[in-house]
Amino acid sequence: MADRLPHEKGFHVSWDQIHRDSRALAWRLDGQGPEDGGWKAVVAITRGGMAPAMIVARELDIRTVDTISVKSYNHQEQSEPVVIKTPDMSVVGDGTGVLIVDDLVDTGRTLEVVRRLMPKAHVATVYAKPKGRPMVDTFITEVSQDTWIFFPWDMALQYVEPYRARD
Repeated sequence: MADRLPHEKGFHVSWDQIHRDSRALAWRLDGQGPEDGGWKAVVAITRGGMAPAMIVARELDIRTVDTISVKSYNHQEQSEPVVIKTPDMSVVGDGTGVLIVDDLVDTGRTLEVVRRLMPKAHVATVYAKPKGRPMVDTFITEVSQDTWIFFPWDMALQYVEPYRARD
């Protein structure tokens, strides 16, 4: 059997699905923070973590939201992670009481970099692959390592020909 390209074993996630799964993540995190069950801040890993982080912050009424930007992909090719932007470290400190939110953990290399900056933060992702699972404290859905997830922000609506064309 020939090797598959990343897009050939795809899991397509709609806006509705990412919203439902992100709310489920919030429900799982509710009351789990160290400050009487609450969280002091959310840090979204850009860019994929921004939509889930917004939903989690809304559901858990967390008003302090920041981002960390780590570039580790060039289209579908993973490279060495590079931190481009850090959150306000005077707010997040060592990560105590902070939720780090991302859409997906793949190999965990991005989260290794983020955890070095905020070692006491709680890392939550919507989706997790087996290689990256040890880097995540909370997630909703596990997918196989060879599955490529197509998120709605990466897709465009377009007409698709039916399998059986009609005259």
